[in-house]
Amino acid sequence: QVQLVESGGGSVQSGGSLKLSCAASGYTYSSYWAWFRQAPGKEREGVAAIDSDGSTMYAHSVKGRFIISQDNAKNTLYLQMNSLKPEDTAMYYCAADRIWWELLPRYNYWGKGTLVTISS
Repeated sequence: QVQLVESGGGSVQSGGSLKLSCAASGYTYSSYWAWFRQAPGKEREGVAAIDSDGSTMYAHSVKGRFIISQDNAKNTLYLQMNSLKPEDTAMYYCAADRIWWELLPRYNYWGKGTLVTISS
């Protein structure tokens, strides 16, 4: 059974940094990973994605501030978030699949999310 568990969320002031982690279990084959976020009253949006070769893609709103990475040995996905803004406040979810969905919310496996709150 595949499980994705996010951690690292919290409350920081604008301009600060956070690093999110997503630990996967029961999921060891090559795959594609992504981070999504959903703010209250808004649709879930793709933030960053990484393919099996390590190539990355980012939403325009976070490009240059967020970095997605993975540690295959630990089966863990990361999202380093820098220069955080109040508009980054959201629940952040990791997702995984054997299909490359880029930033579309069509991934097969999802975590339950970790809350990020940025104060001005």
